[in-house]
Amino acid sequence: MVGEQVNRSPRLAAEVVAAGHTVAVHGHRHRNLLRLTPRQIADDLDRARTAIVDTTATSPTLHRAPYGIYSWPAIAAVRARGWTPLLWSRWGRDWARRATPRTIAVKVADNLKAGDVLLLHDADDYSAEGSHERTAAALPRILEAIAAQGLATTTQPGR
Repeated sequence: MVGEQVNRSPRLAAEVVAAGHTVAVHGHRHRNLLRLTPRQIADDLDRARTAIVDTTATSPTLHRAPYGIYSWPAIAAVRARGWTPLLWSRWGRDWARRATPRTIAVKVADNLKAGDVLLLHDADDYSAEGSHERTAAALPRILEAIAAQGLATTTQPGR
């Protein structure tokens, strides 16, 4: 979760937790960690954690870096907080303007393996306009591919 989005939509954040999903910190703002000083990184992580804990009463233990990029100071700050960095193995590139439901599904669902982590986005705040709608339209195809390969989804990474 992005802290500024949790602050903007606290009911939605609480609903996600109530549905049983694991919550990870994605930062307070969606910024490339390579461009931040160690102090800015620490502030961003702490503000995000506070927003998530205060809103959902859940203390995250996972962190996913914006853009999937860690700097050495960022990875040190994440680990100093006891969080586990978590990236992805399949990327739908659903944030791109040219993405379609079909291209998103193909990128994440072709040749899936047990343990793959799929990266998809649920909003347009940091993406091309309408991207979340294309992602939602790709989900039936993705879920069918998962089932066809005898795999299952989980809300708990690592299980």
